[in-house]
Amino acid sequence: MERVRIILKSGKDQSLRRYHPWIFSGAIKKIYGNPVEGDIVNVFDNKETFLATGHYQPGSIAVRILSFKEVNPDIDFFRGRIEDALKYRRSLGLIDNHSINVFRLVHAEGDNLPGLIADYYNGVIVIQMHSVGMYRIRKEIAQIFTNLLATRVKAVYDKSEATIPYMSGVTGVNEFLFGESGPVVVSENGYKFKIDWSRGQKTGFFIDQRENRKLLGNFSSGKNILNLFGYTGGFSVYAMKDALLVHTVDSSATAIELADENINLNFGNDPRHKSFQVDAFEFLNDIEGKYDLIILDPPAFAKHNNALENALQGYKRLNMKAIEKIKPGGIIFTFSCSQVVTRENFRKSVFAAAANTGRKVKIIHQLSQPPDHPVNIYHPESEYLKGLVLYVE
Repeated sequence: MERVRIILKSGKDQSLRRYHPWIFSGAIKKIYGNPVEGDIVNVFDNKETFLATGHYQPGSIAVRILSFKEVNPDIDFFRGRIEDALKYRRSLGLIDNHSINVFRLVHAEGDNLPGLIADYYNGVIVIQMHSVGMYRIRKEIAQIFTNLLATRVKAVYDKSEATIPYMSGVTGVNEFLFGESGPVVVSENGYKFKIDWSRGQKTGFFIDQRENRKLLGNFSSGKNILNLFGYTGGFSVYAMKDALLVHTVDSSATAIELADENINLNFGNDPRHKSFQVDAFEFLNDIEGKYDLIILDPPAFAKHNNALENALQGYKRLNMKAIEKIKPGGIIFTFSCSQVVTRENFRKSVFAAAANTGRKVKIIHQLSQPPDHPVNIYHPESEYLKGLVLYVE
């Protein structure tokens, strides 16, 4: 059967010629055929010169590009891409690292596999499909991982139920595609964390903050530390080594339960730690001068461009409260994981927050995601995690 052909409007081919891996619906002039979501399509310019092959989906992003060459994206094609992703992580020293057995195996566009996320948790791979095209071949992808990593994999869990585009009509089911496993304990830089992918957000843990958690350890000695939006306590565990006290705040009872478990795994029933199940903004109202170091790692305030302005106001309000309340000489680790919020936009929001308080603020570190979450140089949107470490006089 002949593959569906998508023709772009005049001038709308420039982003593809610069290897950007998305085609937006407004760029399409004509479609020859009747593709359904997840079908593989070929894309051509206005003069019908071949440009790329990708997965089709009705919506704002109409095609996610798999290749800029004329290829047949069969299972061998995907095996090759996954092999490349594993080779890259071996070069980072992750796959054979005995002190770290939790890392990202595949980072979507960052590994030229748009729509696919795969995380490794001490023998269990948790995958999430963000496109129907990838979801269709989820079982084959699981098989590729088990073949390539062999004895390192005891189970593959598909957690795509909430990530498949909701307009597709495809109903995903969270399930094991290979083997079975209950929650596992992983090691990260000498610390232990319990990973429960069935109850946790994303795939179970925010792996992308690994290097930033490690940096936090350099600032925690002798300090009173507040971890807002603390989730399962990743930053709290790293802070506990030398801190006077650590308080973890999250609105989720499940998150707080897991955070307490992670503190216990590493420090036992240590009275220096206390957790609070409460709204983070409410908690900030009554902390005047209590903390030397505050971590602000909220969930994405904006997942789409139409929510961008509200998100920027949210970051401004959150950071303003923290800058107002922190002790003189305090440190703030502040983050945005919203893909649509650029590094410049985030910095401007924090700048506005600082200016409104009238306090003197220095940027002492600018943070991003770790190398197992690579940024495709042609796809700036894949640099989603932005962070600043601030010194407040």
